[in-house]
Amino acid sequence: MSVIKINNLTKTYHETEVPVHAVNGINLNIEKGEFTAIVGPSGCGKTTLMNMIGGLDKPTSGYVEVNEKDISQLSSSKLIDFRLRNIGFVFQAYNLIPVLTAKENVEFIMQLQNWDRKEMNERTITLLESVGLGKKLNRRPNQMSGGEQQRVAVARALASKPQFVLADEPTANLDSHATSQLLDIMKKLNEDENITFIFSTHDQRVIDKARRVITLEDGKVVSDEVKNR
Repeated sequence: MSVIKINNLTKTYHETEVPVHAVNGINLNIEKGEFTAIVGPSGCGKTTLMNMIGGLDKPTSGYVEVNEKDISQLSSSKLIDFRLRNIGFVFQAYNLIPVLTAKENVEFIMQLQNWDRKEMNERTITLLESVGLGKKLNRRPNQMSGGEQQRVAVARALASKPQFVLADEPTANLDSHATSQLLDIMKKLNEDENITFIFSTHDQRVIDKARRVITLEDGKVVSDEVKNR
């Protein structure tokens, strides 16, 4: 089942004398449970494509459907609500709220969704245990390593039971040990719970773990490889 359908997607910037075609006629389907890496050189359109998939940027033409809903046609307020309930985000800068504990950072999304307090508490603890932080619920970001902060960010991304998780260079600020730990956790979540992960990355370690690798150049898909499992 396709979670994401991308049809003839383009994004053109007119900030210079010559228009820049950051994304240029991309067609893709992402199926439920994929573990996919979007790769390519800097400036190839990876971040722009990820931003449009996540509803953070609107296309110049074409569309992105999530579960058959064209998100490019949603109003700003409906798009905010849609992202909140359907898409998990993991960024290279972690983006945790510094004054909140690990537990409070994960709970934050669920509070916005008005979850029942008991269910929210149980899910938060389960998620933090699943990323190996069950004993660090009350640590604030400055009391955790970079790898631990990124694991909190993964737990937070999963809190609302999203349709898929977008991970934009999630290992860029991590050492090799933390990267290995994080990727193992994400792969296990993908395999055990059929969670869909889409990465934008330069990291060969992420590419090696991915089951599908989509390569972009000059805003176009030049390769789409599905590895044998």
